[in-house]
Amino acid sequence: MLTIATIGCGRPSADETGSGAASDGADTTTTSGIPFELGDLMAPFDAPATLEELDGGVEWVESPVVDTMALLRKEKEDEPQLVSVEEALSMRNNSDEDNEAILSALSVLAPADGEGVDYGAELNRSIPMDLNKVNVLQQSSMSEQDIAGLVGFGLFTFDWNMTPYASADTVRSWQTSSDRMVDKVVMRDDLTWSDGEPITAHDVEFSYKLIMTEAVPIPAVRSGMESIAAVKAYDDHTVVYFHKESLATNVWNLNFPIVPKHVYEDSAPEDPTLVQSDYHAQLEREPIVGGPYEFERRDRGQQVLLRRRESWYTHKGERVRDKPYFARVRHRVLEDANTRLNALKSAAIDEAELGAEQWITQTDGEDFYRHNTKVRGSQHVFFYIGWNLQSPLFKDLRVRRALALALNYREMLDDLCFGLYPQCHGPFHPESWAFSDDPPELYSQDLDAAEDLLDEAGWGDSDYDGVRDKEIGGRVVPLEFSLMVSSKPDRIAICNLFRENLESIGIRCNVQPLEAAVMQQRMFDKSFEAAFSGWGAGADPYTTKNIFATGENRNYGSYSNPEVDRLFEEAEREFDRGKRAELYGKIHNLIFEDQPYLFLYTYSAFYGFNKELRGYRFSPRGPFSYSPGLGSVWVPAAN
Repeated sequence: MLTIATIGCGRPSADETGSGAASDGADTTTTSGIPFELGDLMAPFDAPATLEELDGGVEWVESPVVDTMALLRKEKEDEPQLVSVEEALSMRNNSDEDNEAILSALSVLAPADGEGVDYGAELNRSIPMDLNKVNVLQQSSMSEQDIAGLVGFGLFTFDWNMTPYASADTVRSWQTSSDRMVDKVVMRDDLTWSDGEPITAHDVEFSYKLIMTEAVPIPAVRSGMESIAAVKAYDDHTVVYFHKESLATNVWNLNFPIVPKHVYEDSAPEDPTLVQSDYHAQLEREPIVGGPYEFERRDRGQQVLLRRRESWYTHKGERVRDKPYFARVRHRVLEDANTRLNALKSAAIDEAELGAEQWITQTDGEDFYRHNTKVRGSQHVFFYIGWNLQSPLFKDLRVRRALALALNYREMLDDLCFGLYPQCHGPFHPESWAFSDDPPELYSQDLDAAEDLLDEAGWGDSDYDGVRDKEIGGRVVPLEFSLMVSSKPDRIAICNLFRENLESIGIRCNVQPLEAAVMQQRMFDKSFEAAFSGWGAGADPYTTKNIFATGENRNYGSYSNPEVDRLFEEAEREFDRGKRAELYGKIHNLIFEDQPYLFLYTYSAFYGFNKELRGYRFSPRGPFSYSPGLGSVWVPAAN
């Protein structure tokens, strides 16, 4: 089984360094001026000295250790296959009924014994941008996360319903204290890094401490880790997580990236960036990994080729885990959506996400169906226009509501989105258990109401130039702003529609297409006025706190509502699922009412798959970003 939702990465053997690196925890000053002290962001915590002492003071409750592939097989037993595989491959997907039938047949799983699987097959995929770094502690893009899911090591995962488990691939037992303040994991003893060194509990403890080191620049991975008081390895296989509070969300903070201690314990103090030294540069070229696949080749700007790692599924000559179905997984760097579709049509790649226009107008002919089929599923992703609330233009709620009333939603949804995407109700998807029982009414275009709100907020047109203005801080400021958007035609088209709508009520919007990396940095720096962007669902609704709670690091627009903050805190401390849902429903409604975002549409998953592939399944995070995810996809052996 391939637990796609776990992550981790590494490097070549330590005897190649020659770096003379300082030892663990040395007070070495970094190039940024921050001294390196391993785990210096951790608050003092006295963990029990021995396991006997710990066990004597804790009442343990067994927590689930699950083989998600076996779980999926059980689920599939109750799902009817509506047509044969042969019939599904001959069909064209023109209706909901077609879609259901095709998925029912092509989601068929490989036999549990592997009989009939082409284990020599190569899976060809695409990534929209090249990897910046391969060290999973520093991953920041979807491309890097895709690769990390195949090469990385982890102890925890979650299934297609976003239910968390310890992974049976790596964990023997998982116990949680009755007060939910402690988690104890006993790891399997047949785990090795790709350099042959054993993966142990000491790697887990070291990784946590490295993440909690201020000199190491990894804020994205560090987010959420502050709720863990300590991680302690009691022996080679037993690792214990101590929490600061008893929270319903503690389980989600256990799944952090794990890197090999023997690789980084001497080098990190000398180079906390983990990229600048010759030693770390070599690690980027030849990583040591702990997952089912390892790096075989990387051609910058072109491809990343992974090969199946025999030492993942065998140990001392014996099969100990399921053998991954593909001998190699090739990721071609294809930035343009049209290039990806052409590659799919020519069978240069085996799967690709399709845009709305591609689904409707470019995948109906024989040039597509010769090698492929297409299917769709629900996906909890929404797109929005976010306002920088530090700007005086957007501080007034009446202005934000006027902006929401200006957009022609029908034209956006019916024409630009080809009728495939529903209007967004707010931060939680209608299928999510966190969605409000009493959701707010959706906005529709009402230009008269928009103008009334702008008049009420004091935005007139003092110089009669057709652009509204207002005196702010002693000077007249026009109601004009720049709207950042990634350089994708469909998104630019929506922004241009909005620009035209705003012109009719005296607002000037300058659409600013940017490269994705540039746009991402500007949002992180809060150096923008408005931005067209999107969010995918986290595995649990509490992850939305990172976007909307005051001061959180992905709250790019600086939104702040004390009641929303309070409800987030209360929801984390509530263990009853129904009561948590009520709290998140209130959060949902308050955020929609405050309009820190102009909520646009909910994005479904539309995919093209090569006809040889079987075993794919959709989830709120798409067809791959869960467990088993890509691990259930296979190719039948030729007859």
